[in-house]
Amino acid sequence: MSDTPTFTPVKDLTYSQAVTELESILRAMQGDSCSIDSLTAYTRRATELLRECRSRLVATDQELKTILADLEK
Repeated sequence: MSDTPTFTPVKDLTYSQAVTELESILRAMQGDSCSIDSLTAYTRRATELLRECRSRLVATDQELKTILADLEK
């Protein structure tokens, strides 16, 4: 049995859930009991979560700019 963590697909998470998971991963990686196998999985997952969060933030920023531009017309 592997101690490598399993994760919910990123697309199935809300932004808030993704951030909460990132915080949890950080705590786990800083812990003394984090194995090398888990460390690799956590690093990959954190990168995936960060990319998705950034993508959502950029999309939201652009949508807000469009909405505000429409208000100025």
